[in-house]
Amino acid sequence: MRKKIPTVTRPDPNYAASLKQHGEQVPERGADVAAALSTPTRDNAARPADAQAAEASPPRGTASHPEDRDPAEMSPQASVGPATARSPSSRKIDIRVNALKRQEAALRACGVDPAHVVRAALRRAIRDWSLSPVFAPPAEDARTRNTRWQARTTLAVDSTALAGLLRRHDPLDVLSKWALIRGQVEPRVWAAIDAILAEIEQGAASQTVAQVSVNSDFKG
Repeated sequence: MRKKIPTVTRPDPNYAASLKQHGEQVPERGADVAAALSTPTRDNAARPADAQAAEASPPRGTASHPEDRDPAEMSPQASVGPATARSPSSRKIDIRVNALKRQEAALRACGVDPAHVVRAALRRAIRDWSLSPVFAPPAEDARTRNTRWQARTTLAVDSTALAGLLRRHDPLDVLSKWALIRGQVEPRVWAAIDAILAEIEQGAASQTVAQVSVNSDFKG
């Protein structure tokens, strides 16, 4: 037969006394956790109070949420819009220039490669040149058929002046751009070829005179 366990219906001093251990009061639930949190550790007690406060607070200049950030501190890329596209101020045109037929003999006799003379003349002609909005028709002078003497390059011209030439003389845009500007470029190149040939001839004449003078002094 099982022993019947008595039911406690009122505070029992004897039962409460049995819960005490060596005369110590049993701590309430959760009291030990609160005491551990309130008691400083050995490391924290040895560290300065301002250092502990610096660790507890977030770094200066930072925000815990993106929406709390100052718009001035955000990346420049986020605040600057797309760059405005600029319209080009010039347009490149492929050009090719031949010497005149009347210049062939002088080019062969100058003692310099004719192709070099024509290229040098083209560089001189376009050095300080700018496209005029007034159309100049191509000259009817006979050009040499020797393509080895031809000078070719890419020339940047003012887009506004070129648009005016297209609007007045080629509204359907069927001609080559070189056909629109060659009347302004070719005469300058031909004049530069004549100037270079004259300089070469003058230099050769001066050298001949100097050589004759040296020979005369040597004989004397």
